[in-house]
Amino acid sequence: MKKAIIYGFYVAALGLLLTGLRELLFGFEENRCSMTYMFEYPEYRRVQLPRRVARQYPAYGLYLYGEGLYAQETQNLKLSGAPVLFLPGNAGSYKQARSLGSVALRKAEGLDGGIHLNVFTIDFNEELVALYGGSLSRQTHFLHESIKVILQLYKNHPDPPSSVVLVGHSMGGVIARALFSLPRFNPRLVSLILTQASPHQAPVLSLDPFILNFYSKVRRRWSTRAVDLRNVTVLSVGGGYRDYQVRSGLTTLTCPVDDHNKMAVVVTAVPRTWVSTDHLSIVWCKELVLATVRAFFDLIDPETGQFTKDTEKRTSVLNHHFIHHPVRLPAEQISTPVIFSGFLEAWSEVNTLRLFYSAPKEVQVQYFLFALSSRRKAYTHFYCRNSNLEMSSWLFGCTQMNGSVCEQAVDLSLRTELLPAYKVLTMKLSELFGISHLVVDASNLNTRQFIVECEWQREESLTIPVPVPHVLSFGLTVSDVTINSSRLLHTLQLQHFHQVYQAFKITVSSQCKVTKERLPNIYRLKVPWFQEDSFVTAGIPSVTEISGMLHTSRKDNTSSALLQLHAAPNCQYKVISHKALLPT
Repeated sequence: MKKAIIYGFYVAALGLLLTGLRELLFGFEENRCSMTYMFEYPEYRRVQLPRRVARQYPAYGLYLYGEGLYAQETQNLKLSGAPVLFLPGNAGSYKQARSLGSVALRKAEGLDGGIHLNVFTIDFNEELVALYGGSLSRQTHFLHESIKVILQLYKNHPDPPSSVVLVGHSMGGVIARALFSLPRFNPRLVSLILTQASPHQAPVLSLDPFILNFYSKVRRRWSTRAVDLRNVTVLSVGGGYRDYQVRSGLTTLTCPVDDHNKMAVVVTAVPRTWVSTDHLSIVWCKELVLATVRAFFDLIDPETGQFTKDTEKRTSVLNHHFIHHPVRLPAEQISTPVIFSGFLEAWSEVNTLRLFYSAPKEVQVQYFLFALSSRRKAYTHFYCRNSNLEMSSWLFGCTQMNGSVCEQAVDLSLRTELLPAYKVLTMKLSELFGISHLVVDASNLNTRQFIVECEWQREESLTIPVPVPHVLSFGLTVSDVTINSSRLLHTLQLQHFHQVYQAFKITVSSQCKVTKERLPNIYRLKVPWFQEDSFVTAGIPSVTEISGMLHTSRKDNTSSALLQLHAAPNCQYKVISHKALLPT
């Protein structure tokens, strides 16, 4: 009997091991990142270090990235751009900076005023710092010396930079934060740190006391003595489930919870990216590199050509590009009332519960009015979405009517959320004060065809509770929900789904009677306690499988993971959650 129990334990352990290996090798999504290409031959100009630094760190080096004409112009290191310093990670090469540097060069070519980035990169001799922590302190001190050398290169510039932006991959991001634990380091030398797949919470492998002591010192500096670090902006980006070397739960930041200048996000939730990356591709993934470069250029002060010193602006811009993308930067918000001027024929009042509008391929001015007075008692929300509508301002709250025409309104478009296939905006009616109508601007000014769909919604009918399989159900428990509603948005509350050890599959089947002129389905796994949302785009009809997994566990009992179905009207959706221990 005892032997049978032991054998049974071994069989169960082997089964779990094989299941894990299958998930590791075959369970991840395909690599959907676009490759970043160099348009000219990359060059790395070595920066001469002070003799003392060169003798003390003979294996390390500092380089300036360049291509073509820019590489020739910077041969003598007379620089005028905004400095960015790339830090490679464990066994990483300084040449990994080429994706960031090349895209930044191409971006600068299309801008006026000579605004550009100077991308530097450090050669850490490809040391295995994730396996041996003895080199971490040496790399941190060399980083300090490199920053001082970089700033010295701008001493003759009329508006010299006072700080350097750091981009750290893997352990390079940990070293960037460790910089502030040095006793003689001036925190003002670094105002912004962006880390990629960096294990901030703990080392992936704790193989020696050096790495444990290193992490302890960094954690203590950023959590208990962090008052002077509140002006330092930090953004940590995790790679998602394709990164099996550094799980995204380790990329969260150990900082005071009330410090909103520190942000962490998984790359699947980054607007206009929406893909998972493995540990190396996060450096060259074009979608993420573009988001990074756009953010950097939006952070440059056009007057000085250097990165802004405004902490609030840094946080706002990074939130815009990496967390919540309302199409327009918050600084571009229209604070003055909007005055409409259009013919009476351009205005149409919508008296039905839903609007479907397909714009013709011709220039046309079109406004839709939705009266609030008759809807406030029966409905709580207004949901609207559009595809290919290029205008950043498209939904307004009317404050002054003249007959059936809105003369004056406030812009509500800043609340727009960008999804993979369309822009979405959900308004809570109780928050709309002094507004009589909602106005949707569906004008076609460039003959580009698009679709607009809007509807009124009730809060009590928005969310459907769905139990998820228990962790020990072994595939015996299946949850099945059928949705026949005609709404555009369905929200499923995944009950008791809040721990990282929970894993299951969600299958969504859609069937529609009419498929012509329908926007695609967008399925969003929304995690309220961390920026780790994931998106799936599905056609109509379709059968789509979604992985129900979490990067971080819930820290409170007030929120639940949600599955949002941005769906097509008058369709049937069947949602099944089940364990998938065996290949399907």
